[in-house]
Amino acid sequence: GFGNECASEDPRCPGSLPEGQNNPQVCPYNLYAEQLSGSAFTCPRSTNKRSWLYRILPSVSHKPFESIDEGHVTHNWDEVDPDPNQLRWKPFEIPKASQKKVDFVSGLHTLCGAGDIKSNNGIAIHIFLCNTSMENRCFYNSDGDFLIGEFLRLQTRSLLTDPWPQRGMRFSIDVFEETRGYILEVYGVHFELPDLGPIGANGLANPRDFLIPVAWYEDRQVPAGYTVINKYQGKLFAAKQDVSPFNVVAWHGNYTPYKYNLKNFMVINSVAFDHADPSIFTVLTAKSVRPGVAIADFVIFPPRWGVADKTFRPPYYHRNCMSEFMGLIRGHYEAKQGGFLPGGGSLHSTMTPHGPDADCFEKASKVKLAPERIADGTMAFMFESSLSLAVTKWGLKASRCLDENYHKCWEPLKSHFTPNSRNPAGPN
Repeated sequence: GFGNECASEDPRCPGSLPEGQNNPQVCPYNLYAEQLSGSAFTCPRSTNKRSWLYRILPSVSHKPFESIDEGHVTHNWDEVDPDPNQLRWKPFEIPKASQKKVDFVSGLHTLCGAGDIKSNNGIAIHIFLCNTSMENRCFYNSDGDFLIGEFLRLQTRSLLTDPWPQRGMRFSIDVFEETRGYILEVYGVHFELPDLGPIGANGLANPRDFLIPVAWYEDRQVPAGYTVINKYQGKLFAAKQDVSPFNVVAWHGNYTPYKYNLKNFMVINSVAFDHADPSIFTVLTAKSVRPGVAIADFVIFPPRWGVADKTFRPPYYHRNCMSEFMGLIRGHYEAKQGGFLPGGGSLHSTMTPHGPDADCFEKASKVKLAPERIADGTMAFMFESSLSLAVTKWGLKASRCLDENYHKCWEPLKSHFTPNSRNPAGPN
């Protein structure tokens, strides 16, 4: 369940959770008690996030952090001049393991973002491209939460485990093949379920479908040194320690990693005419201080039925006060059957026009309407933000994946204006 108070013990150490208190003078099994706080102590109960961890050694048992090369990770939003054009990227290329081994951290590339890490306000969108597992290395983010959407299969170990780590949670990623994926990072706030309003008590992403991990530990010495990598104020730092950090024997609280299977999303859609806005497909939201305005929304476009009558069913043409980054995990996106490919992406910036390509418009305007399945075998998603996103130098140049011909998909659009006929004949 999303945000629940939970408790877990590794079954190898029954009774490892203290009874009746958090911080006894001596913990069961002579463990160390450590609190992980994801909110200020004085936050209201509804937003207060913390967990108590009972571990073999505390997190502080490491040598000093030293700065390391951050590669393509950045929070410099002024690397290149602004570009208001519609942007689309071809599938980001995964380095071949036979040429160079790249793990999750080494394969992080910042694509775009906005805001300020030091003031805890903003977001970043990253692409990860990797081909090998993190061996005796873990990562944690002091700047914000990571929402990770993988394109291929990966496995995550964390201080608890699982793939959507919140701020400060250590994790290590194993991969079984050349792998890429998308990351939405938010500074200063946490993701939460959107309010449902008139939808009622049930629908969209149901809380019960979010999974959180059970306690698991390894008591493992690493004589050659285990590397803990920290992203702090947009820079990377590394510290060595002699033991595995995944030594949590028991824990309780509500500040945990979590995961969610997008197939469980309960889709809401129009059953009469016109479109509901895409906000009805919101899985998680990171709220700003303005009511109803998100720093970031995570939105998906899953398989569903389309039944709207007398309606142009693909997404409408649009200019938006929000920034819209879209990615495709698999399949074919309905509004652009060609060019927008799995492993690529697109960015439509604040007030930049976008919508179906010419071929989609012509077909959808003439087709005889009947109930139909939409997006079977497809999973497209959107990271939407109230911030005006700046693209990095890697995104515009070094990635070498920018599609210079994206704008041409709209060039064949032509006028169908009939000034002498208000009601032109249609297919229905």
